[in-house]
Amino acid sequence: MPYRIAGIDVHKKMLAVVVSDVEIDSEYQFEQRLFDSTPSQLRSLAEWLLQQETEEVVMESTAQYWRPVWEALERHWKPLRKKREGARPRSGTLHLAQAQSNRGPRGRKKDFRDAKRLVKRLVARELTLSFVPDAEQRLWRTVTRRKYQLTRDHVRLQNQVESLLEEAHIKLSSLVSDLLGVSARRMLKALAEGETNPTALATLADERLRATPEQLCDALGACTDLKPVYRRLLKMMLEQLQFLEQQIGQLDQEMASLLSQHQGAVERLAEMPGLGVDSAQQIIAEVGPAAATFPSAKCLSSWVGACPGDDESAGVNYSHRSPQGNRHMRRVLNQAANAAARTKGSIFEIVYRRSVPRLGHNQAIGAIAHRQCRLIWLILHQGVSYEERGPSVTKQAKQRRTARMIRQLRSLGYRIEPPNPQPQPSPAQAR
Repeated sequence: MPYRIAGIDVHKKMLAVVVSDVEIDSEYQFEQRLFDSTPSQLRSLAEWLLQQETEEVVMESTAQYWRPVWEALERHWKPLRKKREGARPRSGTLHLAQAQSNRGPRGRKKDFRDAKRLVKRLVARELTLSFVPDAEQRLWRTVTRRKYQLTRDHVRLQNQVESLLEEAHIKLSSLVSDLLGVSARRMLKALAEGETNPTALATLADERLRATPEQLCDALGACTDLKPVYRRLLKMMLEQLQFLEQQIGQLDQEMASLLSQHQGAVERLAEMPGLGVDSAQQIIAEVGPAAATFPSAKCLSSWVGACPGDDESAGVNYSHRSPQGNRHMRRVLNQAANAAARTKGSIFEIVYRRSVPRLGHNQAIGAIAHRQCRLIWLILHQGVSYEERGPSVTKQAKQRRTARMIRQLRSLGYRIEPPNPQPQPSPAQAR
């Protein structure tokens, strides 16, 4: 029985599709056809692949245009090929190839030629294939990545507020640690609404603020003759900041609802130094609630790009630069490693202090991120809990961290049950 593989060169408005039997000794004989990228044409593509008895499909990861093609084949083609009688183990498999691994000779780029090259290089195992999770996990990724974009917009807008205040000679950011804190925001709101008395603005500050009323009056003295356009701009920025914060809060609740069935995995990850509930949700969205796709911690570290590289020739290693990996996981791990290195009494602080004189800050943080990546695989894949055994960790510090994490989980809508007295699985330790 022939074994047929389809290659799809994806564009925004059209698809170049070829199908060939790959279990032949002679040159491949391709059947080719053009399809539009509309929903009806994507269903026609799935039907045509079924008529051609296609066993596997490989496509290029062209921007975001491969997503509707993947989802249409996943819905209309994959189940029928996978569940049919006599299906082979690889039947119904979808492959997403990185475009860089399918580059052709210069000046020889054509749509059908690129699709044929996809099939040939898939059979020869010359393509670099991407990991595409299931539909539910892809939805998690969409929510977490959108929240990250909004967070970046919030930080950018906060910097613009500070720049506007400096231009208006309002030196409030020199006296408060958080320009968008409770005290500072009350003063900025009153300033945007037309308050011209520095003393009245200074009285809006919290009594625990370190800056004295005299210092605040001096910093806000320019409000007496502040131009109205500055007030209007400040009011617009504060409203935009409030809107972004509302959207971020809604996405927090949405993500907590989506991961309600995997609350245990979120709690176990959040216990690791440097991680919290938010970063735990981002990690689960990227690798899955059990990291089942990765058979070992080394595979996960390699996919993330958190392991040292191995550029060797003639027995000489020329570079240990880490490979490129999932940039979202690398960002989360880099932030978590920096936070863990500053966690007093943790094993990661000890590793950082021991490594930084020899490796420098960046490489020491990379080593901690690699260790954290291996622990993440253990916690998710084997269902174990993290137990900190640093020499300076006290019982009170553990209780404070646990209480803080419980408050954060409950604010997101998670239900926290009383501790279970049953024996727990063996803890994952940072070695």
